[in-house]
Amino acid sequence: MTDSSPPRRQRRKEARPGEIVAAALAIFQTKGFAASKIEDVAHAAGVTKGTVYLYFSSKEELFKAAIRETVLPNLDRISDAAMAESTARARLHTAIHLWAAGMDNCRGSISKLMIAEAGNFPELAEFYREEVIGRVRRMLIGIIEAGIAQGEFRPCDPATVTRALCAPVLLSNIFRHTFGNPYENQSDLAKLADSLLDIVLNGIALNLEVSR
Repeated sequence: MTDSSPPRRQRRKEARPGEIVAAALAIFQTKGFAASKIEDVAHAAGVTKGTVYLYFSSKEELFKAAIRETVLPNLDRISDAAMAESTARARLHTAIHLWAAGMDNCRGSISKLMIAEAGNFPELAEFYREEVIGRVRRMLIGIIEAGIAQGEFRPCDPATVTRALCAPVLLSNIFRHTFGNPYENQSDLAKLADSLLDIVLNGIALNLEVSR
């Protein structure tokens, strides 16, 4: 039988952008964006500095690629999973739980990185605010707005509810990656998100007997 798969060298070449992106994200989270060098990324990815520049024109473009190829697909999966639920309550639970779980599974905190680097790299901060924070915010606001329209939630400010759900999770994530994990309630962001959602839903649900 003939093996139709591409030669090993070709497969390796095709995999390089992904390997570089993965290495870059790890380096950025460990050293910070300003302190990271293309040489660091190249060494971690097992390629030359010139190879990195073959695929990415600058460190800023490499950061954007890392967000587009790692964070954004995960947000798409979260949105798809949430929209597959039959009620607004279930959609909100799925969205906030999976979002927090994704941060739980991340080795570093991109949110912490962006807060630290925003002043020196405002264009990157704006990119992250729109592409990541904005997408999460729009998803949750849309779910809450639909829940109000469908009569599952009482009238409320969806943006404020979204902030109430997201802010403690983000702060806990940043705190954990800054000071370690000294508090038990910092150890599981998905569980924290579930608890916050339970508190919030008891304030906005018209029918508390509606199952998740």
